[in-house]
Amino acid sequence: MADIQTADAASSPSPKIRNIDPDQPWSWLSAGWNDLRRAPVPSLAFGITYSVAGMILTALVVIYDVFYLTAPLLAGFMLLGPILAVGLYQISRRLEQGQQVGLGDVLTAWRDNPAQIAYMGLTLMLFLLAWMRIAQLIFALFNSYAPPPVEPIDFINFLLSTERIPFLLTGSVIGGVLAVIVFAISAISIPLLLDRKEMHVIHAMVISVKAVRANLWPMLLWAWLVAMFIGVGLATAYVGLIVTLPLIGHATWHAYKDIVDWDGAD
Repeated sequence: MADIQTADAASSPSPKIRNIDPDQPWSWLSAGWNDLRRAPVPSLAFGITYSVAGMILTALVVIYDVFYLTAPLLAGFMLLGPILAVGLYQISRRLEQGQQVGLGDVLTAWRDNPAQIAYMGLTLMLFLLAWMRIAQLIFALFNSYAPPPVEPIDFINFLLSTERIPFLLTGSVIGGVLAVIVFAISAISIPLLLDRKEMHVIHAMVISVKAVRANLWPMLLWAWLVAMFIGVGLATAYVGLIVTLPLIGHATWHAYKDIVDWDGAD
């Protein structure tokens, strides 16, 4: 099976990677906003769905008094963002082709390349599970002698104490490394899988990494913008995600179209 998958990846077409201007990510946001305005119902429906999901997740954290999982769960939300937005990529794709956009078409976007999109989703899920396990181990390593308080205010004070600085720094560094890896392999890979049925998930991730390396500074700006907009959505008790998540999802499609040149494919 592994040999078959490797052969499939090797036979996938290789597009040319364009070099883009450093400020190009701003135009992706503009194009994403335009898509959001042209298809507000399905776009905002996605935003509302994930906003409500975040609220439910937070409610469960409060109910079960596991506040120490809040930061890992929020980080995990961002790790899974690229695969959650596959329907938003479909909206932008259909708008680009001059087609009507219906909620049913968007919900079934994964059908255009089901196996490879599922593999990509599994990959991101494994990263999330790894991060959750690592976060728990880090917490246990640095705080085994001091169980976390149950009350939210006490837990915040617990985290902000000077004794927690090594714990916070270690978690931030390791989480940052995982985030960089996930961003590199998923920056354009899922729109790529949606757009090209013949594309293999391994090859799509390789192309995504090449795209990030070839356009390091604009992609760093893009990563910062993504983190900022998603962060604003989370900081507003998930309400802001109703708009920021669709905006980033649509903009990601335009990032893919700007960076990948199929006319120069091998």
